[in-house]
Order: sequence, then C-alpha cells, then structure tokens
Amino acid sequence: MGAGVAVASSLSRAASDHYAFELVEREVKQGYGTTILVRLVDERTGKVVPDAVLFISRIDMSPDGMGQMAAPLELQADTLPGYYRFETDLSMQGAWALTLAAKIPGLADPVQRRLVLQAVQ
Repeated sequence: MGAGVAVASSLSRAASDHYAFELVEREVKQGYGTTILVRLVDERTGKVVPDAVLFISRIDMSPDGMGQMAAPLELQADTLPGYYRFETDLSMQGAWALTLAAKIPGLADPVQRRLVLQAVQ
C-alpha cells in the first residue's frame, strides 16, 4: 500500500512538470514602478492556464550572487486569464530571479518555477 502512495505522488509531480511560468519580456526597465508580466502555460497544448491560484512570489538578485538583495513584489489585477502582472522596484541593473508557485485545480502538487530576467537602464 505504501508503494502505491509513492507512485501516485510521483505521478502527480510529473503532471505539474507539464506546466511552466513564462516571462512575456525577459528585459525590463530598472527602477521604480517596473512592471513584469508572466503567463502560466500548459506546455502540452501551449495554452495559458486561467484558473491557477498564485501563492508564492519573490524577486531577488540571486543570479548575480546577491540573493539577500530582494525587492518588493506586488501582484496587480490583470484582465487576461492565465497572466500575472507584478509591480516592483528594481534598484539595480542586472539579473533578477522571480520565484513563483501556483496551485492548479486538479493537480496535487503546485507548479513552482524560478525565472531569470534582466533589469536594464
């Protein structure tokens, strides 16, 4: 019975691997009021996933070796289902990591991804 539970758990994790967050633009303006747009996509169909619930979001400079350098990140209302718009204040130019996690109805495990974007002047 324990083996069956392990198999079911690994299958649900494999199912969540078919989903991905994607940056709409990989480069954003450095500074205050920066907007970042992300979509959640089912990679098998290429379609956005409209009814996921985002529950973790963080942005920091860990790709440039400065993980302690985080910025505020505020989820904004967006009219497009499956898209997430964030406002942030990126104080430095360079590489920033956006970490996201969302629950998709029908999947046991959340979709978790880390996206790297560039803040430019």
